[in-house]
Amino acid sequence: MTAIAASEEAFVLCQTDGGIVTLTLNRPKQYNALSQAMLAALQAELDRVAADKTVRVVVIAGSGPAFCAGHDLKEMRAHTDQAFHHALFAQCGRVMLTINRMPQPVVARVHGIATAAGCQLVAACDLAVASDNARFATSGINVGLFCATPGVALSRNLGRKQALDLLLTGDFIDAPTALQQGLINCVAPLDQLDAAVRKLADSICAKSPLAIAMGKELFYRQLEMGLEAAYACASETMACNMNSEDAREGIDAFIAKRKPEWRGC
Repeated sequence: MTAIAASEEAFVLCQTDGGIVTLTLNRPKQYNALSQAMLAALQAELDRVAADKTVRVVVIAGSGPAFCAGHDLKEMRAHTDQAFHHALFAQCGRVMLTINRMPQPVVARVHGIATAAGCQLVAACDLAVASDNARFATSGINVGLFCATPGVALSRNLGRKQALDLLLTGDFIDAPTALQQGLINCVAPLDQLDAAVRKLADSICAKSPLAIAMGKELFYRQLEMGLEAAYACASETMACNMNSEDAREGIDAFIAKRKPEWRGC
């Protein structure tokens, strides 16, 4: 791997390996709590990567013993004005929306705990791979704070009752339960977590970047539509995709029984 950003002091470390970029939250002593500075650093990296056409897959990971423990409660309590808190949660929301809207699939690499906004980050990612020691919770309710913004992402991943169970109790669920409920895609032993993430990323990298980008954009857009409008939107996307150079190359390669050479157009 080749490091392309920063030092041990950086809030987010960036590493690239071919078309795969790994963004690592880097406040290990604070369990990678999402302070204002951490969110700003993550936003900047996501914006930069989203514009880089050589990047095919983005992985979000955490340094130290945990993936992410949510918002920085000490920072939040140090500010008593509602304007600060409104800006903080809006800033966090922009990060989550950026993950949904960027053309590359984003994979959460989860180990240890993912709580509150950390659990939200897992749910906001397109895909998630967790170690068998990972645990998930929206624990704000335990300190008198309903995890409303994490609930937005959770309610779009889990069944309604499963999401509300997490939000109302603050209880932890383990990785197998998170898999069963749809929060994550697979579970791997901790020492095999990187290999599992890489296998998923490599599978995506083998596909047409144009089709992946078009499909991801359509997927999230149609979720907010009624059934008839969703089919109309999907039909338009497929017709445009079918007339792309990548689709023509892919079909020709399938017929000729050879590997396609994607052009990204």
